[in-house]
Amino acid sequence: MSCANSLRSRCLVRIPILLLVLCCACCAQEKDPATSPPDTAKPGAAVDKAFFARWADFYRQDWFPAPATTTSVAPARRGVPSPLDSPPFPNSDWSYGGSPVIGEPDTNSYPLMSAINGARSRTKIYGWLDPTLNFSTSSRSNAPEANDVYANRFQLNQFVLYAERLPDSVQREHVDWGYHLTALYGTDYRYTTGKGYLSGQLLNDHRQYGLDPTLEYVDIYIPQVAQGMNVRLGRFISVPGIEAQLAPNNYIFSHSLLYAIDPFTDTGLMATVKLNDQWLVQLGITSGHDVAPWTSDAKPSGTACVSYTSKPVNDNFYLCANGINDAKYAYNNLQQYDVTWYHKFSKTVHMATESWYMYERDVPALGGTITAENGANGAYCFAGEQRCTAPEYAVVNFLQKELSAHDFLSFRSDFLDDKKGQRTGFASKYSENTMMWCHWFGTTVQLRPELRFERAWDQKAYDNGRRHDQLTVASDLIFHF
Repeated sequence: MSCANSLRSRCLVRIPILLLVLCCACCAQEKDPATSPPDTAKPGAAVDKAFFARWADFYRQDWFPAPATTTSVAPARRGVPSPLDSPPFPNSDWSYGGSPVIGEPDTNSYPLMSAINGARSRTKIYGWLDPTLNFSTSSRSNAPEANDVYANRFQLNQFVLYAERLPDSVQREHVDWGYHLTALYGTDYRYTTGKGYLSGQLLNDHRQYGLDPTLEYVDIYIPQVAQGMNVRLGRFISVPGIEAQLAPNNYIFSHSLLYAIDPFTDTGLMATVKLNDQWLVQLGITSGHDVAPWTSDAKPSGTACVSYTSKPVNDNFYLCANGINDAKYAYNNLQQYDVTWYHKFSKTVHMATESWYMYERDVPALGGTITAENGANGAYCFAGEQRCTAPEYAVVNFLQKELSAHDFLSFRSDFLDDKKGQRTGFASKYSENTMMWCHWFGTTVQLRPELRFERAWDQKAYDNGRRHDQLTVASDLIFHF
């Protein structure tokens, strides 16, 4: 079916509906008695109630829980203990990309799955709505800020529907499998679009709202390799980094300047091997950053990462060489070298620091005789150069303080040097500082107000080149279903 012209909008609406219908059919059939919670597991909805009554019961019991009468027993876990509480934090483990956390059981419960079948299947359908509001000193555009690029607006950043089955990586007896499908609609599709995946909405039509099939992959878990190996095949979030494009996976609603310009998704194969409780290695081959394998911009590209966690679980170091090939100019053909360090100061205070260096070779000079193409930007090369290497480097630090089981504060400082202006459109150094408070209502609603100030030091780069500085007051509200 073609999504061109007048049929396009109807196709974009039908894709998430078809995903929901197909996965509901799978959930109705697939049940695993060994791992399925009883009918009274959270939210405790009885299966003889109507669908919407069971759905409402989840939220009622989540927002107004009854006093606990028994002490819950933590499910089996293979490996070091989790260093963080989640909630309130987005993750309980020091994160790495391209794989589920090997050795961690799937204990997540979702409102929609409780309504569908009492949360008794390993296939789970869930998602969220993420409306946002921002007030900015800029009037035209907040760029290069992300994800609230449109200034002074209320908008729907994300409506996301997931369908997934996680492999059982706790056990060591047999090969297991999983899969993940995503439909993302909203203004944030511009930050996940990969060339060849409905990319005409952005690259040709410049739509403010669009739909992106952000993640589609299968996982094969092989327990006989070291302490477990996961092989992922398909389209997945680019491996390194603290932040992710999906809203609940981040400390702060808006993204760092660092994240706004690095790779978003890759398509290919990634093998993750847990050598022991401290060491993990990854090797992968992809078609390049943010491009489908069938496009002319695709290039065989290698990724290699290593992760080390200290025995007390207070530190984690994650090093990656990501999307490495000949580095010649193509759509987002970035060569990325990334280092992330997580450190836990105490039970309630931790930080996350990331730094990367990226570059692309033979980038056409802006104002030269060679036209930038492929939907990629040109660069401010030296006088007389028709092509040049465009490098950039950046560093970001997040500092978190847990206030309660439902609240935490986060402070982020960010520095970016876009030396040739190929990523932001302005050759400048940038700084950014953001303070955010996250509050959970139960485990299903997040409110994340923030105050953000940023500056372009070498030239006016904000509000489409009219300002050096930008102050933003913003918030999102994530409603999980």
